[in-house]
Amino acid sequence: MELRDRTVLVLGGWGLVGSAVCHRLLSEQPKRLVLTSLRRSEAEEAVVELRRRFPSATIEARWGDIFLRSAWKEHSRSELLRDPATRAALIEDLLAELDEHRLRQSALYELLTDVRPDIVVDCINTATAIAYQDIYTTASAVWKTLRQGAESSETVEHLLCSLYIPQLIRHVQILYHSLLEAGTQVYLKVGTTGTGGMGLNIPYTHSEERPSRVLLAKSAVAGAHSLLLFLMGRTPGAPIIKEIKPAAIIGWKRIAYDTVLFRGRPLLRVDLPPEEAPELGDRLPLQPPDTLRRSNEPLRSVFIDTGENGVFARAEFETVTALGQMELITPEEIAEVVVQELRGGNTGYDIVAAFDASVLGPTYRGGALRHVAVELLRQLEYEHHTEGIAFEMLGPPRLTKLLYEAHLLKRAFGSIPTVLEHTPEDISEKLWDILCRDSSLRSQILTIGLAILLPDGRRYLRGAELKIPTSTEDHRCTPETIERWCEAGWIDLRPANMARWQERFRKMIAHVHTNDADTSSASGEWRLHWSRLPNIDESSVATWILTYEDHGFRGKR
Repeated sequence: MELRDRTVLVLGGWGLVGSAVCHRLLSEQPKRLVLTSLRRSEAEEAVVELRRRFPSATIEARWGDIFLRSAWKEHSRSELLRDPATRAALIEDLLAELDEHRLRQSALYELLTDVRPDIVVDCINTATAIAYQDIYTTASAVWKTLRQGAESSETVEHLLCSLYIPQLIRHVQILYHSLLEAGTQVYLKVGTTGTGGMGLNIPYTHSEERPSRVLLAKSAVAGAHSLLLFLMGRTPGAPIIKEIKPAAIIGWKRIAYDTVLFRGRPLLRVDLPPEEAPELGDRLPLQPPDTLRRSNEPLRSVFIDTGENGVFARAEFETVTALGQMELITPEEIAEVVVQELRGGNTGYDIVAAFDASVLGPTYRGGALRHVAVELLRQLEYEHHTEGIAFEMLGPPRLTKLLYEAHLLKRAFGSIPTVLEHTPEDISEKLWDILCRDSSLRSQILTIGLAILLPDGRRYLRGAELKIPTSTEDHRCTPETIERWCEAGWIDLRPANMARWQERFRKMIAHVHTNDADTSSASGEWRLHWSRLPNIDESSVATWILTYEDHGFRGKR
């Protein structure tokens, strides 16, 4: 892709890698560069620095926490967790279904749909942001209260807000829909291995066991994130998805003699004279002794700033970057790979492309033997006087519902033209008549957990188990919820649904007839799918609906 005259959004543009990426991108003369950071001061500082080097470039600053609602993006997560109302809303945002309202109130959605970037380069360390909420500490606190028989809803709510996988999944869901809405063409993630490229023997922890559970949680989240991006990249209609994953410590942003900061705050000097050293007792006090001398003087020293990993003194830096330890990669090298990938170069460092090249896909042998398996199944069905439709073990219930409705239409009419000769009301009554007479078929539908909505739309049949609605959904029977249940997995015998089937069949026939005269290899696929037309075949009909109505088709083969 040509980067000139494009709008580029760099998430985390103040950070070590993000800053280098912004510098490198501006040399390609994009039409507009928008960078973000968590804090306003950081974002504006980054813009000032870039404008010094690129005075004629259009550079904008945005800020806030993209993992929160837009209304909360300038609040700290700890502040939100202290308030019961916002804590409850955080849980709902995390665990409830993603609907249009939740999507639109997201800070990430607002950012992307406002900027509408052609290219997004994501330099935020998502794995760190999620995993360093430290679910282990929170879970231990919950376990302690449970053992003591105490009730602490606040502690449990904190745990729910810290769940790693729901947070990651919700982030990727919002990201996907936001990129589509914004019309973004390329999304490139600068990810992490979580261990600076080292293995389970990594000796660096924050005083936890080795290897650190929190550190491995970061690697686990980073790996899960990569696979979700791989799936996004296989989604038809999605932007081009790439990920670069450095596997060494990244350095550096500056070398200076200055105040030493920890999490953005100065380390203030303290001292305890040797003559006032306390004695060890049975228990080590959690609080420092009263004789500790505090000052407002910040610790100042020579250091090297490595961005996310913090500042290091010379000896620390020498150790962690030594040969055989984490070693070192510079942000400029990462930025160069980012730009080469965006321009369409094949650097060999795209994780998503590596997954694509490594996974085992469908095979010729698998396709050939599928035919053998289907014929054996049909032969056994003939011998046992039955037809196999669905058991609802793979899911979703919608697929099972479509297969059974198509089967009922086949039983009642045999062919698509015959279905089109009847009124929706007539079709509805004929399907209901089959289910009234065929107790075995009716029992099978109810046994696997599907409900049957009768033609009048008021009465229904159900078995011991019900797949739709789920136990966590709203069970109130309103016109809206009934429509949702029928769409998701109820056998719907109402005339309105029969009219919908007729419209589908008309589209299927039109689709087939447009290719009638084509005998090239391009026509081979649809001829394979529609070889049984005009007779109704359950799997062919369901495949057409999933592909053309639900847009749920495989993008890579």
